[in-house]
Amino acid sequence: MNLYDVWFSTIRVSDERKNKIMDSFRNTEELWFFLRNTKDYNYAPSVRPILDSMDLENVEKLLNKGSKYDIKTVTKKDDNYPALLKNYDDSPYVLYYVGNIDKINELKSISIVGSRLCSNYGKEVTNIIASELAAYDVNIVSGMAKGIDSIAHWGAVNNGAFTTAVLGCGLDRIYPAENKNLYYKIKENGCIISQFPPLTPPFAYNFPIRNKIISGMSQLILVVEAAERSGSLITANRALDQGKDVMAVPGSVFSNKSKGANDLIRDGAYIFTGMESILSLLGIYNKGFKKKKIKKHSKEMSKVYSVLTDTPMHLDDIIKITNIDITLLYELLLEMQLEDSIKCIAGNYYVKVNDDFQ
Repeated sequence: MNLYDVWFSTIRVSDERKNKIMDSFRNTEELWFFLRNTKDYNYAPSVRPILDSMDLENVEKLLNKGSKYDIKTVTKKDDNYPALLKNYDDSPYVLYYVGNIDKINELKSISIVGSRLCSNYGKEVTNIIASELAAYDVNIVSGMAKGIDSIAHWGAVNNGAFTTAVLGCGLDRIYPAENKNLYYKIKENGCIISQFPPLTPPFAYNFPIRNKIISGMSQLILVVEAAERSGSLITANRALDQGKDVMAVPGSVFSNKSKGANDLIRDGAYIFTGMESILSLLGIYNKGFKKKKIKKHSKEMSKVYSVLTDTPMHLDDIIKITNIDITLLYELLLEMQLEDSIKCIAGNYYVKVNDDFQ
């Protein structure tokens, strides 16, 4: 970590104002020495918070703490600062990170967010999407919270893909604590970012602030499940303010966990209909997608596919013919829909749409 970057990040002025200040200086060290040499100048009262923060003793404590956790700093004037995030006047001038931040600018990025208290449907959709995206070298960005966030990260990690976690606390803290293993997995083959210096607790008001990083560093924001007042909607609305594409996974009209996501679709968000809908918005869709993603399937999935035709078949009939447990059958049908092998039409009827299934 850079001593003066850490100092600058602790100054209690807005990110937008910090960026304006740094327009006039090459780096934070130059700013610090300029202020020290002109401290007796009759500055406006608005500059007082900066002048009052000149003591570096506490900053050195943060620096020592950060070094124990391999924490580094990057600024908006560095080439390896996330390029998409640089575009905004209120993005943090200083970011803290562990892991490989350089790779972020080499990849397409999608932010996947959703409910902490997600349903089995939300878990399954998130895991499948993250796992499928792993084959396309897409950076999966999320907040490492319980629920959808963690599942998205694990989907990347378990498939050897790059993923970025954005935290609402200092990087010397793992929050939530249950994600300790995930934290170190991401650190090993991804990146963990925060705008908050070491020793910063996970205060509730930090999370809406960190959401602008989650939305700002991706081309596309995907909301899997979100209640009417979910924090995921803050991220989605922030993305819209930033001019980003927002997509939502449709859920049951009877589920409160999907009301926020369904409302986004009603208000004009892109609707998730399969992997092609994501890839096309990321600019990596290609006509060979279906063939590229062909893989050997389980006997149960092959059995389901073998009974379907281009004539709609009801779910109850599929159960009777295949004798597959309904819970497993729902998972199989969902995965096959995401692969565009089958399609669900009104009233729980299913049809075959892809003859490339193996």
